[in-house]
Amino acid sequence: MLDVRNISVYYGAAPALWDISIRVAPGELVCVVGPNGAGKTTLINAVAGLNRLRSGSIVFDGRDLSRTPSHLFCGAGIAIVPEGRRLFDQMTVLENLELGSFIAAAKARRRESLALVLSLFPALEAKLKDPAGSLSGGQQQMVAIGRALMARPGLLLLDEPSLGLAPLIVADMFRAIRSINEQGTSVLLVEQNVAMAMGLAQRAYVMEEGRIVAEGKASELLQRPEIQKAYLGIDAS
Repeated sequence: MLDVRNISVYYGAAPALWDISIRVAPGELVCVVGPNGAGKTTLINAVAGLNRLRSGSIVFDGRDLSRTPSHLFCGAGIAIVPEGRRLFDQMTVLENLELGSFIAAAKARRRESLALVLSLFPALEAKLKDPAGSLSGGQQQMVAIGRALMARPGLLLLDEPSLGLAPLIVADMFRAIRSINEQGTSVLLVEQNVAMAMGLAQRAYVMEEGRIVAEGKASELLQRPEIQKAYLGIDAS
């Protein structure tokens, strides 16, 4: 489904990603973890078409998107939930959700998509007419994920969905992400909560300083002493 091949991204003259290759198979949930400044957001924004590539390619469903304008990525089947949610605070929850379904194929299934979103996040049903800015942080994250799902993506990109949320809300959010994946949507998850992300994902990539330094089955990576020490505070030596 997604095949990112040897991409590099620069901010001006400064390299942000170095020769990155990742893949996401159909129906797979893959996470990317690493410390602050590792390049995780730069990577996921590149996959969403928001960062121009210096080199390498992004192929999705057999189509090379490397030089495709960013506004066409959603129509190609890729939707992103950005870090910080970026909702339109003065618009209602329903209006924010409907913004995700303006491409023709998604618009034709808007009612069905809304029902799916409300089944995942039933707390939003009573809030549909409320301004999005009046919601709690957790509810706003639900709206942001729901907005992306309204586009009927084949691949959902999630950038730090647990950021700033209470632990109980994070657990609910991750259950919803698992459900989204189980219903057939491929997911690429960028997350600092390493234990929860790797507990959810089938495969994982570890980033440091703009490079991939480890990859493999998430359950196996989580057992590696250097991963436990660096990200979980567990020193098995």
